[in-house]
Amino acid sequence: MADEMLLAQLMEQARSEGAELATLRAIAEEAGEVGARRALARLGLDDAGAAKDMGELRELLGAWRDAKRSVLKAGFEWAGRMGVALLLAGLAVKLGFPGWLK
Repeated sequence: MADEMLLAQLMEQARSEGAELATLRAIAEEAGEVGARRALARLGLDDAGAAKDMGELRELLGAWRDAKRSVLKAGFEWAGRMGVALLLAGLAVKLGFPGWLK
């Protein structure tokens, strides 16, 4: 609430003084900070542990991306190996390998 009061006081000062540039800059800066605090509060990130929480979320997101990349890489490797195995099996059948076992 103190932030809103300060912003209201700055706006009143700007109105009464004819809105000097320094005053308007202070209003804009204060309004930005108040808006940022409100946005963080709405997201639940206005407490002391918010920085730690964000760090953990970034780590979790990084781990998710690494896992997703690993799964895709493993899937492509598996598909490649299956393709080579099918090619070799087809060549063996085409060349008559089952007849060699008799």
